[in-house]
Amino acid sequence: MKAVSRVHITPHMHWDREWYFTTEESRILLINNMEEILTRLECDAEYQYYVLDGQTAVLEDYFAIKPENKPRVKALVAAGKLIIGPWYTQTDTTIVSGESIVRNLMYGMRDCLAFGEPMKIGYLPDSFGMSAQLPHIFNGFGIKRAMFWRGCSERHGTDRTEFLWQSNDGSEVTAQVLPLGYAIGKYLPADEAGLRKRLDSYFEVLEKASATQEILLPNGHDQMPLQQNIFAVIDKLREIYPQREFVMSRYEEVFEKIEALRDKLATLKGEFVDGKYMRVHRTISSTRMDIKIAHAQIENKIVNILEPLASIAWSLGFEYHHGLLEKMWKEILKNHAHDSIGCCCSDKVHQEIMTRFVLADDMAENLIRFYMRKIVDNMPSTTADKLTFFNMMPYPREEVINTTIRIRAGQFSLKDEQGNEVEYFIREAREIDPGLIDRQIVHYGNYDPFMEYDIQLSQVLPAMGYCTLYVEGKKPGVQRSAAESTEALLENNFYRIALNQNGTLHITDKQSGLTYDQVLQLEDGSDDGDEYDYSPAKAEWLIYSTASAHVCEVKREAWQSTALLKLRMALPENLQQRAERQTGGYLDVACHITLAHHSRRIDIEMQLDNQADDHRVRVLIPTPFASKTVLADNQFGTITRPVDDTAMENWQEEGWKEAPIPVWNLLNYAALHDGKKGMALFTEGLREFEIIGEKKDTFALTLFRSVGVLGKEELVLRPGRPSGIKLPTPDSQLRGKLSCRFSLMAFSGSPTTANIAQHARAWLTPVQCYNKIPFDAMKLNRADFITPGTFSLLTLPATGCALSVLKKAEDRDALIIRLFNPDEQQSSEGAVVCSLPVVDWHETGMDEQSLLQPSASTGQFAQLKPCQSRTFNLAIDRSK
Repeated sequence: MKAVSRVHITPHMHWDREWYFTTEESRILLINNMEEILTRLECDAEYQYYVLDGQTAVLEDYFAIKPENKPRVKALVAAGKLIIGPWYTQTDTTIVSGESIVRNLMYGMRDCLAFGEPMKIGYLPDSFGMSAQLPHIFNGFGIKRAMFWRGCSERHGTDRTEFLWQSNDGSEVTAQVLPLGYAIGKYLPADEAGLRKRLDSYFEVLEKASATQEILLPNGHDQMPLQQNIFAVIDKLREIYPQREFVMSRYEEVFEKIEALRDKLATLKGEFVDGKYMRVHRTISSTRMDIKIAHAQIENKIVNILEPLASIAWSLGFEYHHGLLEKMWKEILKNHAHDSIGCCCSDKVHQEIMTRFVLADDMAENLIRFYMRKIVDNMPSTTADKLTFFNMMPYPREEVINTTIRIRAGQFSLKDEQGNEVEYFIREAREIDPGLIDRQIVHYGNYDPFMEYDIQLSQVLPAMGYCTLYVEGKKPGVQRSAAESTEALLENNFYRIALNQNGTLHITDKQSGLTYDQVLQLEDGSDDGDEYDYSPAKAEWLIYSTASAHVCEVKREAWQSTALLKLRMALPENLQQRAERQTGGYLDVACHITLAHHSRRIDIEMQLDNQADDHRVRVLIPTPFASKTVLADNQFGTITRPVDDTAMENWQEEGWKEAPIPVWNLLNYAALHDGKKGMALFTEGLREFEIIGEKKDTFALTLFRSVGVLGKEELVLRPGRPSGIKLPTPDSQLRGKLSCRFSLMAFSGSPTTANIAQHARAWLTPVQCYNKIPFDAMKLNRADFITPGTFSLLTLPATGCALSVLKKAEDRDALIIRLFNPDEQQSSEGAVVCSLPVVDWHETGMDEQSLLQPSASTGQFAQLKPCQSRTFNLAIDRSK
């Protein structure tokens, strides 16, 4: 009899390093489970395979305690029995950046190679939704297969669980969806009644959806030990289901069968974030916003600032510290697992997560300062102090710079390399103890104080490089006066900003004549959800900041002005008070609106003090652009999404696991536009928004959610069982202070022609400043070479393709440059112009392995496809 289907039983464990339990608690279980796994694989030839959850952090945790077992693991991996990789940790794919996902695969696959070959499957069995750019990233590592669970429905174009999945640029993987999850084969009973109760309905669903009738029955679960009696279970399955074939196998065998039917498979594009059949927790991106903001800050600091700075330093002759960078990356990658970065964990675990971000940030800050010091210390000696500005964008930029200098003088002058006076503005001055500069000063009895000056100036900076000014003490400099007052609250060449009586802004775009009214209104509503999902209370009561009294102060400086708007919103202290329309809690808001005199951006920073529970706070930004779609960035590209979801009309009747509310992720920017004009929103860590209003013309940017439980049942937007477990998490109420920032930029043309991606990165890449004085708390010897006072490593066009990364190659003396086309249309050609002689320029994969033969050509690159990235090897002659 021909089998109805072949059922592949694959032993595995899904390993959450942390969740409602801590990393150390899971490590104890790991030590126990790994011994059972290794012993069974070594001693039982019939027990052929075990999948170690696709992440090498499991091995790292294990070897920290059991390093003596590395040879056992290596032997089993080489034999093809223990299956490891390709990830370092099983990453989230919607909240973390493209470079984070690339490093996760890069470090994971490199760790694997110490033991054998990694599993070449994009294996993400539990991440909350799939980014549209994953096929492109997988292909960058030679991965042509993907397996996942959440986010798929027939709305994408097929009701089959096997299909071809493409990114916009044509990158493609063969996809296998786990329609019932990765744990349907957990703890399989050995009796007929138990097996039939578990599997009769499962087989019906799996076989109906399968194009191949190659059915996956993963034998494992979260932290599940190896099932010792699995062969007795398989014998019983063969007995009670004789029409099916049961085999122990590995996932690759299933993919071989799928690929044999390639011509019959549907081809799908886009992201998978539907919650129809499984929960994707779309609003998890606003849980524990303090952690989300810390995460974005350290991502940007490493990729946008530290790695380019280290590349500049290396090109000048200094060491590139791969080991320190890998340690930073692995600290934050541990936080990128779906539960960790989703922040659906216990309070104790969230403390561990934040500690890792703090550690990585401290390492990054100190290494940034170290590299700047090494470069400036080795410039030609002068009697004047130095003030060096580092621009890590690949094109020249003119920036308003706010920085601090220290000097033993009551006055000073600033001069450029040609000896020309440079204007500056003193924002604030204070006297500081010399012991804070270098304790050796006071050790020898010198107690003369230093002055610390916060100054402001405007400078044109070279592309991907630096320039230096010279600080001469006891000489009067050219000081610029503060700007004169205007009738407007804030005004420059691009905007006139007025303050409405209700505390919102009225913005006039001088170039287009368009107006934006009621900008920065705050909306407070209930949140009866949990750490996984926002959900309003049945008795909703929306409160707006326009009902609160406000005060406003304006500070005018030489090159920028800032308005400080303060208010207190009286809020319900909890859901009970909201239902009763009482206000025993509050939210204090200090909103700084900064307008530089020649900037197209309006920069906003908010300090919030939350003293209420169970609510969601959003800032509203109305625009003149009634829209059916909204653009947002994702990894190495952009995605256009609808502002409404028609499934909201009947999601309950259709039995969706959660409501398909049109709340979306962004990474760094979103835009509403009509093709001729638009408004862009830049954020750092605020990665959730919705387009609201009768005309669908208003950004609603989530500032934070406040909830007090990990999981909760019967939510308005997510009926049924709790997600996770019902565990109190009082820290997730986010009582206390929170700082966040975002920026607005009106533009002409399309987001592509207006270079929104480049503007967003520039906003997230502030100029770095180093003030060299004759005193240092910690001494360094000079190098045996001289660094120039001004330097530019390379230049890219300021339009078209955007820079994703500049770093040193992991295994050779060359730079790695990754460029991407942020548009959903094909890009123009371009070139990287390097200031040093180019020895080799050729393309590599994201894994930094060469795709083309090395050549001595220049940095020319052809057109990039929609949302495509390309990675290049740039070898330079550092002796010049």
